[in-house]
Amino acid sequence: MEHEIFGVFPNPVYFAYRDSEEVDIEDIIKEGMQIHEGSSTAQSNNMNIFDTKLKELKEFIEGHIKIYVREVLNPKEENELDFYITESWLNIVHPGGQHNRHCHQNSIISGVFYIATTKDDFINFYEPLPMKHQIKIEELGHNLWNAYSWYFPVTNNKLILFPSWLDHGVEVNGRQTTDRISLAFNVFVRGKLGEPGNANKLILK
Repeated sequence: MEHEIFGVFPNPVYFAYRDSEEVDIEDIIKEGMQIHEGSSTAQSNNMNIFDTKLKELKEFIEGHIKIYVREVLNPKEENELDFYITESWLNIVHPGGQHNRHCHQNSIISGVFYIATTKDDFINFYEPLPMKHQIKIEELGHNLWNAYSWYFPVTNNKLILFPSWLDHGVEVNGRQTTDRISLAFNVFVRGKLGEPGNANKLILK
């Protein structure tokens, strides 16, 4: 029987690659790392790495943020919106470690740039509407319509951008034998929000 299935309100997950040498992270690690107890992960004390370090990598990421904004958010040019990186930090996941499911608050776009990954490394994204799974039907297999989560493989020099409200995480990988190292960041906006004549006008400076 002929039929069609349309996807509506998709969640954008943006990928790009940087063809360059590995990022030097020794200075960042020397500034200090916070150990997350019980998770085998560490986060840099410096939460604003791009303010003083990794200029070329920051420029690469900012270029792709502009493309993401243009193609996904598609704002009107006259509002003169400026999307900028608010925070940037280093993550190290040691063998057997994980990043629990989470989202990024007080942010519009979030991203990860992978510096060191292992074989079969991945990131998980989770269904943002859990009520869809109030009734559990056992599936023959997962697809884009019935999946509760969806994973993407990650490799060195891979950049991922996604909406900050989209839950994501990394499960424990018992096969991992080396550290996974990544730079994470958040993006917010300056400019005029809202529509003329509506009670939703907001100017962010």
